[in-house]
Amino acid sequence: MGEASSIIGFIVIVTLYIVIGFMSAAGSIFISQRIFTPKAEQIFYGIFLIPIAGFYLAFTAYFGIETAWLLESAAVLAFVAIGLLGIRVPFAIIVGYPLHGLWDVLHELHAHGGFSVFETGQATAIPLAYGNFCATYDFCMAVYFYTRRSDWGAAWESRAQ
Repeated sequence: MGEASSIIGFIVIVTLYIVIGFMSAAGSIFISQRIFTPKAEQIFYGIFLIPIAGFYLAFTAYFGIETAWLLESAAVLAFVAIGLLGIRVPFAIIVGYPLHGLWDVLHELHAHGGFSVFETGQATAIPLAYGNFCATYDFCMAVYFYTRRSDWGAAWESRAQ
């Protein structure tokens, strides 16, 4: 197999992961609108940011990059704080999910793109095209959260009155 085959394979894999990211976002939106009230939906997505970020600790353990624990743990703690704040403040997850998407893209470039803002061993490796999938999902969800912010705010205000 030549370099052309590798490039074609890479393009197919990345394209599929991006499509899966869009489909996952659409499925998440469809299901959450049917099973949650607006207030519960906001709480769910605030909490959901925590395990999404936690994947990087699993990748650190799986790939055995001991030197990445400090950076990855600090990032997860930051996303935990953003997610917990997002339970009550929609702006936190409207911004937090794209920040996580950016984190995914930086890891994708570091692991597979030949470009890195991280020092060697500072960040964990990730599976090929995982960053593309997750960034697509995160950015789509942030757009959705933006459209839901007034419904979420109204749900909290109706309880307060």
